Amino acid sequence: MDTRALNDEKLAGDVLAGEQYLSLVTFRRDGSQVATPVWFAGEDGCYYVFTAGDAWKVKRLGNDRRVRVAPCAVLGRITGQWLDGEARLLDGNDAVDVEVEARAWALLKQKYGWQLAALDLLSRFGGRQGSRRMIEITLAVAGATQAVGSGQGDLA
Repeated sequence: MDTRALNDEKLAGDVLAGEQYLSLVTFRRDGSQVATPVWFAGEDGCYYVFTAGDAWKVKRLGNDRRVRVAPCAVLGRITGQWLDGEARLLDGNDAVDVEVEARAWALLKQKYGWQLAALDLLSRFGGRQGSRRMIEITLAVAGATQAVGSGQGDLA
């Protein structure tokens, strides 16, 4: 049985159901957009993405919590509609964030299985696993906006 399908069914009517990659757009201080294809998992209207703690997207989210997301291919080619939302970095400093982050990791492991296990192994050898940050994304109720750009990171 495909565990990705089980996870995605929990997001009934979700435009991101069944998708493997998400283009995550964060905003620079000057308002320009930076798109990055990422793995994601979702539950109860929230989506979770992990990244290196020193990644630029983490720094950009510290300045501006607005995000845009769209389903995409592995290299970032957009395959669906853009959705607006807000992101927050889980800091793990309180019991709620610790619980949410644990559930997010469980969802990601369920969805990506051996691929995430392989990445974890490489991160452990590289000494970067402990520096990861979890991002929680909540989409705006209004929903989709018109697609822009080529999907390769140059969202004008």
